[in-house]
Amino acid sequence: MSFWTGKRVMVTGGAGFLGRHVVAQLKAAGAEEDAIFVPRSADYDLRTEDGVRRALADARPDVIIHLAAVVGGIGANRENPGAFFYANAMMGMQLMEQARLAGVGKFVTIGTVCSYPKYTPVPFHEDELWNGYPEETNAPYGLAKKMLLVQSQAYREQYGFNAVYLIPVNLYGPWDNFDPASSHVIPALIKKMVDARDSGAPFIEAWGTGSASREFIYVDDAARGIVLGAEKLDSPDPVNLGVGQEITIRDLTERIARLTGYDGEIRWDPTKPDGQPRRALDTSRAREQLDFEARTGFDEGLRNTIAWYETHRPELAFT
Repeated sequence: MSFWTGKRVMVTGGAGFLGRHVVAQLKAAGAEEDAIFVPRSADYDLRTEDGVRRALADARPDVIIHLAAVVGGIGANRENPGAFFYANAMMGMQLMEQARLAGVGKFVTIGTVCSYPKYTPVPFHEDELWNGYPEETNAPYGLAKKMLLVQSQAYREQYGFNAVYLIPVNLYGPWDNFDPASSHVIPALIKKMVDARDSGAPFIEAWGTGSASREFIYVDDAARGIVLGAEKLDSPDPVNLGVGQEITIRDLTERIARLTGYDGEIRWDPTKPDGQPRRALDTSRAREQLDFEARTGFDEGLRNTIAWYETHRPELAFT
């Protein structure tokens, strides 16, 4: 029998980029479709106690996977630090408290790599989470999410509440956010290059110097890791989900240019921030505790993401 047999699961953010892939992985793992509840923000404001209580009453979950978040790239974080902090802190804290009171059996929080200190030694090990302040451009978001780790550990200690905490590295893949006002680096670059290729633009502009590094995990791999975490993890310790490899933004930009067929000039704008200098995760804990390793090669994942954007861009309307 599957872990999910007979269990009801609520997936906050289940209609979003990561959420739709987590829902698909849940079904593949044995969860029944009518046992998966996805609260929509139009119906339930998870920043409020009333919204959370109504969602729980309607879902009656045995397991909660909390994916809902207000997120964005460096620009969006710089413009909305207060909104990002408030929304992410309130959603998580209200939801975990009401889930505890409702007797939910397991609570899975999805944290963020932005919670790590700005100058964390690479690869980032989970034990380094508290050894410094996060990179300034996304610190309010990262700290709001990290407070949910504190809450989950405190609730486990005081109430015996089975709350676990997963930290995925930067995501990419089909259904990502390609809105230039709020997108992360991979969808932003794909949109720029595909659009520039098709319009014959002689150059594109890229933020920063290109020297910063990042690690990226394909969204299907991340979703599989989250479902494994829900099934197997019962520990107060956070667990990284990543691939264990980093790439500089300059090399990433050149790779996306090659895969999209864009042969114009790439102009770097050093007046824009690079963000955290380096970012790559130690993934040994996920291998040991969840038997999890990413499966999707980087070029394969990028090709899938580019193909999705090229197919769907007529429907994507950005203001």
